[in-house]
Amino acid sequence: MKFWILLASFLAASFVAPASAEIQPDNPFPRVKMITSMGDITVELNREAAPLTIKNFFRYVKKAQYNDTIFHRLVPDFVIQGGGYDRDFQGKPTFEQVVNESGNGLLNEYGTIAMARERDPHTATRQFFFNLNDNTSLNPDKGDWGYTVFGRIVDGLDVLEKMAQLESKPFDDTTGWRDVPKNPPVLKRIEIVPQN
Repeated sequence: MKFWILLASFLAASFVAPASAEIQPDNPFPRVKMITSMGDITVELNREAAPLTIKNFFRYVKKAQYNDTIFHRLVPDFVIQGGGYDRDFQGKPTFEQVVNESGNGLLNEYGTIAMARERDPHTATRQFFFNLNDNTSLNPDKGDWGYTVFGRIVDGLDVLEKMAQLESKPFDDTTGWRDVPKNPPVLKRIEIVPQN
C-alpha cells in the first residue's frame, strides 16, 4: 500500500492541479448533501486522502454541473453510478481528466463514493459511483490501479438502499447501454453543508 501512496503523491506533484474555486479550503472533511428524487444523501469527503479528486469534484458542484443528472447505471450488489448524463441521456460537458488517487488508503467499501473512469487509470472526469458492497476488486492490487474513493455516506444510507432495490435492464434498447435503471433516480442538486 505504501507504494501506491508514494506513486499517487509523485503523480499529483507531476500534474498541474485543476483550477477550481476552493470550497471550505481549511476543512479536511467537507460535507455535501445530494438532493435526489428518492431522498437526500449526505457525503463526507476526505480532502486529506484525495485532494485532487475533491478539487475536481467541487468544480462541477460550484458550476451546478450535477444538477438534474441521473444515476444511469445500477448493478445490484455492486455499484450505482451517475453524474454524467441528463434526463435525456445526453452527456454533460467535462473538464480535463484527474490523476488517479486510488492508492490513498481508502477502500471501495459499502457506502463509499468513488470516481468512475475508463480503462486507463487517469481518465476520471465527472462521473462517480456509490459502492453497494465491499468491492475489493475495485481497489489497487499488485501493480493494478484501482478506483479512487474520496468520501463516505454519513447520512442517507436508507436512500442508497432504496436505489439499490430499483430494477435495472440488462440491456437498454434506447441507449445501447447495460444496467440502466428502468426509472433512473435524478440528482436534483448538490448543496455544500455549512462548516461547523
